[in-house]
Amino acid sequence: MIPSPLLQSIIVPVIASAIIGIFGRKLKYSAGWIASAILIYSDILLILVGINLWSGTESIYEEYIWSEAANLKLTLLADGLSLPTALIMNLICTACAFYSMPYIRHRIEALYGEERPGLYTLYFSLYLLFAVGLVGVSFSTNLIAMYLFVELALIPSYFMIDLYGYVDRHRIAMMYFIWNHVGAGLFLIGVVLAYIANGGSFEISALSLIGDGWSFWICFFILIGWLVKMAVFGFHVWLPYAHGEHPTSIAAIIATIVGLGNYVIVRILIGQLFKTFQLLAFPLMIWSLITMIYGAFLTIAQDDVKRLYACSTVSQTAYSLLGIASCTVLGITGGVFYFLSHIIGKCILFSVAGIIVYETGIRDMRRLGGLGRSMPLTAALCILGSMILSAIPPLSGFQAEWIMFVGIFRQGFQGSTMGLLIALIGIFATFLTLIYTFWPIKRIFFGPLPDELKNVKRAPLMMTIPLLILAILSMILGIYPDILMKFLNSAISLS
Repeated sequence: MIPSPLLQSIIVPVIASAIIGIFGRKLKYSAGWIASAILIYSDILLILVGINLWSGTESIYEEYIWSEAANLKLTLLADGLSLPTALIMNLICTACAFYSMPYIRHRIEALYGEERPGLYTLYFSLYLLFAVGLVGVSFSTNLIAMYLFVELALIPSYFMIDLYGYVDRHRIAMMYFIWNHVGAGLFLIGVVLAYIANGGSFEISALSLIGDGWSFWICFFILIGWLVKMAVFGFHVWLPYAHGEHPTSIAAIIATIVGLGNYVIVRILIGQLFKTFQLLAFPLMIWSLITMIYGAFLTIAQDDVKRLYACSTVSQTAYSLLGIASCTVLGITGGVFYFLSHIIGKCILFSVAGIIVYETGIRDMRRLGGLGRSMPLTAALCILGSMILSAIPPLSGFQAEWIMFVGIFRQGFQGSTMGLLIALIGIFATFLTLIYTFWPIKRIFFGPLPDELKNVKRAPLMMTIPLLILAILSMILGIYPDILMKFLNSAISLS
């Protein structure tokens, strides 16, 4: 076994980020290959950890002294919940790193009118911090470390939008930063309350020892903080702007950060404060349902291809939240499964949107059509991504949604009539997904080809092959879901 694999998966990208930043002038366009290679190395580390867990190891725990004076430790845990979450998020970062190499070079030229290798290397130096933040949040067993990793992922997001984004990128970057910082700030209030109630401990495992008076407010602030970052209805106003105007090469990662709250809620609130969370679960189910339906109709109203997939994130993230709020084992495991499936599908769809903009320079679907003849692989990828989000077999979305709704209906049949009604309306919301995912396919890839698009070329393989690999991964999870469910079932219980 490779020593300290969890720490390596965090530290190695940090070191690589610093090296790319310092030696950027010499590295120039090789920076993208270095970043991609580092992320592949992290993938290998996490796969090896996964093999170890699959073979019977209950969990892998690493502890490092952070500050003896402040009694702070960096403690990392890989178990059936954190490992698949970290691995799939890191795989998405890897796919988007390869995709970024042609995309961001083209974007810099479009923005600044010339090649600027310094901005290219800065992009990949910042880019690696996404993986560090996402993997760090997954493995952290310490609340303050989790908060710092959350904030670390926010830093590159701001600069990416500001330097490489689209319309009104400076204002949108600030909007994104403020809203996400507000969410992180509310989360931090919950962390501080937990520290006080625990007698000076930031460990997540210590939350189960807290009395009812403290636990409600800790649960409340952590939940509201992450609901802001997840852009549920009422807090959603920032997401269509920020998600639609950032460079498409990081769109899937932003969607992953938005959905990460599902993991955090399960890790902290379900895992340690379940009785308190149950008090908030039913209102959360209603809130999730409203978000699903509102987000779906908001998506259907869009003509901008990037903004369409941005708005769909509002609806799709709430699917997982509905399953988790059902407070059944199947609902929770299905909710996490759906989150992981969704970010794979959303990575494919957002990247397809980026390919369309890359090749045509057009975002308005009313000006598109007939591109399936000149971009057949891109069209196929768009169909596969839509199948994942729409839960069509044999892709992973079907298995995830099936497991999740079994749990939701179980809660409905065992609970009130309102619980059953929520489950039925939730099923209705899934049909809206079919409309807003397949309708764009018809508008973009079928029908007559406009004269201005007759010379459109096929997308570079560097942009399509990583997406095809993710689609194959989704198909594997759809055909054999036990690969993922074995991990999740071992880690999620309500005892």
